[in-house]
Amino acid sequence: MKLDTALPAPFHAGVADAPPGAVVVWASAGSGAGAVRIRLASWKAGDKGTVLLLPGRTECIEKYGRAVGDLVRRGYSVISIDWRGQGLADRVLPDRMMGHVGDFDEYQQDLDVMLAEAERLDLPQPWYMLAHSMGGCIGLRGLMRGLPIKAAAFSAPMWGIAMAAWLRPVAAMVSAIAAPLGLVTRYAPSTSAETYLLQVPFEGNVLTSDREMWDYMRRQVSEVPDLALGGPSIGWLKAGLQECAALSALPAPKIPAICGLGTAEKVVDVPPVHLRMAGWSNGQLDLYPGAEHEIMMEGPATRARFFDRAAALFAANR
Repeated sequence: MKLDTALPAPFHAGVADAPPGAVVVWASAGSGAGAVRIRLASWKAGDKGTVLLLPGRTECIEKYGRAVGDLVRRGYSVISIDWRGQGLADRVLPDRMMGHVGDFDEYQQDLDVMLAEAERLDLPQPWYMLAHSMGGCIGLRGLMRGLPIKAAAFSAPMWGIAMAAWLRPVAAMVSAIAAPLGLVTRYAPSTSAETYLLQVPFEGNVLTSDREMWDYMRRQVSEVPDLALGGPSIGWLKAGLQECAALSALPAPKIPAICGLGTAEKVVDVPPVHLRMAGWSNGQLDLYPGAEHEIMMEGPATRARFFDRAAALFAANR
């Protein structure tokens, strides 16, 4: 894997509210015709270790600027990523608002490049993982592959894809016939090119109950439209369903973990999260009353509790 470290990448500090000192670079993931350019940002700050911060679907590095600050204040260095197809990373389809991969293994290539960058920068050991939503799916696969992670904290991990009961058979059928009918790069049922943060009002949204954090997230995609993303492709949906099913059949890794989940969660499928954590011998499910999907984007008390508990887990596993 080749890191294009001679080419610094842009970072929209004005909307990120992140600590100073970010090192932001382009990196190449994959090989040959399948290679894509992803973006990596790191903060070599605290010496307690380095947190690999894995965003969810539609997200970008800037969205986690405040989360990086929460971790840096607790003594950690941080590295984060724009997965292929979102943020400022390469978008492989002509419709740049459609999130797409053909196989979730593609994200593992991105994750490997992220670790290579952490090594290149000699970021402090040990390494920990903090993974949200789709990042939790990617991160769990990485742990099962044996990545050198000492402990992991998950936020509303996508270990199942939430959808209405009537839509499940439709999604399964559409996914099965997508390739023969040329539907792989069509929007998944009930989704479109619209960005959720700009499509719905704060009242009734499924991401956060905190207005200030909602405005923070919304400002990022309104002021920097290149960071925004719409719905997933049918190909992404098929790949995601397959990956969630494959992961569910495997035992939990032998790595200490906590999993934060809001009791108002509506974005990821909740039962697979409970089932996974019930079978994780050194894992703990941590419920947040009234919290929506974005625990790290909730109010100050919820955020402090989540980051304190993640830091305590990391400190106990040096």
